[in-house]
Amino acid sequence: MKRIAYIIIGLVVIVMIAFLLLGKKSQKGTAPGLVDGRLAACSSKPNCVSSEDGTDAKHKTDPLAGVSLLEVQKAVEAIGGVITRSQKDYFSAEFRSNIFKFVDDVEARQDGENVQIRSASRVGHSDAGVNKKRMAALRAALK
Repeated sequence: MKRIAYIIIGLVVIVMIAFLLLGKKSQKGTAPGLVDGRLAACSSKPNCVSSEDGTDAKHKTDPLAGVSLLEVQKAVEAIGGVITRSQKDYFSAEFRSNIFKFVDDVEARQDGENVQIRSASRVGHSDAGVNKKRMAALRAALK
């Protein structure tokens, strides 16, 4: 029985170390930035949402209508984002998870009357819906 407990504890420690290393890895990257004047496309992983035209249904979120890029930037800061780059029609921000310090990027660009928005995890496969929830929090902060 003790042997099984030691094996379980060992596995938990290995998983914790792996998550700590992934968190460190995510801190070294940067937001993708604009690609041909648009926000970068989401990969096939389920850890990204984007409002850009052409985004598949699994990753799609609606653009932010009737708000300015500056209003969105202030709302991102209000919900815990740290602005990392700010230009006339674009900004990027980072959000860090509490325990393992995973970094997610939020990017936005002014698109006429709308603001296109993208939120994506830098590492890993799934985000357990964190980026979709962040977009809901951002929309609530803009009301």
